[in-house]
Amino acid sequence: MRWILLFTGYWVLLTGCANVPTTGRTTDTPAAIAPTSIPTERAVPTDGAELAPIEPEPTDEPTPTLEPTIEAAVLLPYLDANLPIEERVEDLLARMTLEEKIGQMTLIEKDSISPELVTEFGIGAILSGGGGSPEGNNTPEGWLEMVSSYQAAALETRLGIPLLYGVDAVHGHSNVMGAVIFPHNVGLGATRNAGLVEEIGRITALETLATGIHWNYSPVLAVPQDIRWGRAYEGYSENTELVTLLGNALLVGMQGENLSDPTTLLGTPKHWVADGAAEWGTSTTGDYIIDRGDVTKIDEAELRRAHIAPYIAAIENGAMSVMISYSSWQGTKMHAEAYLINEVLKDELGFDGFIVSDWQAIDEIEGDYYSDVVTAINAGIDMNMVPTDYRGFISNLREAVLNGDVSSERIDDAVRQILKVKFMLGLFEEPMHDGALLSQIGTPEHREVARQAVRESLVLLKNENGALPLSSIEENRIFIAGQHADDMGLQSGGWTIEWQGFSGELVGGTSILEGIAAKTDAEIVHDRFGNFEQVEGNADIGIVVIGERPYAEGQGDRADLTINTTLIERMRERADTVIVILVTGRPLIITEALPLADAWVVAWLPGSEGAGVADVLFGEHDFMGRLAYSWPRSIRQLPFNFDNLQAEGCDAPLFPFGYGLSYGDDGAVDVIDCP
Repeated sequence: MRWILLFTGYWVLLTGCANVPTTGRTTDTPAAIAPTSIPTERAVPTDGAELAPIEPEPTDEPTPTLEPTIEAAVLLPYLDANLPIEERVEDLLARMTLEEKIGQMTLIEKDSISPELVTEFGIGAILSGGGGSPEGNNTPEGWLEMVSSYQAAALETRLGIPLLYGVDAVHGHSNVMGAVIFPHNVGLGATRNAGLVEEIGRITALETLATGIHWNYSPVLAVPQDIRWGRAYEGYSENTELVTLLGNALLVGMQGENLSDPTTLLGTPKHWVADGAAEWGTSTTGDYIIDRGDVTKIDEAELRRAHIAPYIAAIENGAMSVMISYSSWQGTKMHAEAYLINEVLKDELGFDGFIVSDWQAIDEIEGDYYSDVVTAINAGIDMNMVPTDYRGFISNLREAVLNGDVSSERIDDAVRQILKVKFMLGLFEEPMHDGALLSQIGTPEHREVARQAVRESLVLLKNENGALPLSSIEENRIFIAGQHADDMGLQSGGWTIEWQGFSGELVGGTSILEGIAAKTDAEIVHDRFGNFEQVEGNADIGIVVIGERPYAEGQGDRADLTINTTLIERMRERADTVIVILVTGRPLIITEALPLADAWVVAWLPGSEGAGVADVLFGEHDFMGRLAYSWPRSIRQLPFNFDNLQAEGCDAPLFPFGYGLSYGDDGAVDVIDCP
């Protein structure tokens, strides 16, 4: 590729070609063009003026026949990969107009803009929101085609600056049918296995890059303090040290040792900062209760100890993109919090990448839209996620610069950071993907890692009367109740195919029911309602798979986390031994239900590889998961006061942080009678 660029630069000098510049696109993609339009020093003016043809100087001498040599070629400095990134950034920045700079600061949802308008406005970044798949073609190939169309459009701009395409691949490339869906972070927290999480990050990078996407809005570094929050399952734990360990393992797995490696993905630690500490009832967004709420009760020292600490490690591990939180700290929206963004994150902690806003988040700053733009950009937001009204953002930011409300220096600083990351990713050399990695999506090897993660995330809460493992029981018939038993969408949770999740099948993988059926010759009878009216007699084993329906963000804020015990009670009448499997994004209130079953297993949100549940139920693997969240005895205990948490009695959790049984443990659980 480098030889092609150099030869092209030499050819341009000889022929006087002054075509619109593009970058090093591979010729085996649909969007590729002939390399004769690579710009040279003489081809692009620095002031954005119209390009003038280069006239050859008259001569009486015959044109010599020359062999192309590297020494003869002259490339624009920003296209020369042999130069330091800092020099390339400054050269490109000096060539850009104000409009081109603002375009780089604009991040738009793909359904709101066409590829043609990407070229017209010089847009720097596109994203797929939750569920933002190609219309009518949610396949890996469809994704690559869609992403490539936007990238090709960006390369047609005057300076040929490639764009960043971003996505929420928060538990695998989870918008794509056929990709491996890993357990959500609440389950990975129970594994406590940093090496496993790093491998999940590596696989997520490969499967995401296969579709042409270089930017992932992950890992979540929230430290959730109230499990009623609808995003609690996106957090690894209530414990800062565990969040730091696992969140950074995922980041390292995605980013590798060098972002220029073609198998690495740009991560985005989020959401700066303390989104997990928002207080119940403080949200002002629609019918949300805690999501996007305010953090009023912790001072700066606690903010730093409990919530900033994971970001310090992320910066040390090479984080080059950070997303800001919707939440507030002591009444100030985080997107307006100049002290925490500019002074703490950038200056004090030395973060040297770019800051991106959340989805339309600057709109929630108090004031009109013009003042929101001014406040957010001056507070340190480098790239603004404006999913729909990008024209309004562009015009308001341009006006703010012309009015002097946002300085040219602030614009240059933001664009400098964005361009630097694009150079680090090698996008100027290889902006397009040829589909070679598509074969990596959903491979058996990747699914086996996800299955291991399911096994290690399972937490055994109770195991009496020899209920488990099932391998020790001579069962003839197994009753299985609950829709969650045979619905891969439900077992995967939110941020899967759609923003709020879905009900139905995935491409590849197994449901919990399918995994159990594959382990035994016993008669399996599944009734989602637990009636089993079509069957005479009882079963040796009854398995009830119940839990939460998928949700995301504030739509999962819940004041009541009590489970419905109807299915368990029905099963108790029809089976000698009853086992409950909870599919959930957080601990639920099960205190009164515990005596109704012989064994209780928490499967969290296991993702596409439900067979991992059966691996442990049948004793092929032991239970390894340990609670990463304290399990409440009653809803009245929430939120826990972790600085004064009781170890015993009615004020103590039902199950403490770190709890989890193995097969060799006494599985009896005595529930004390509390008012």
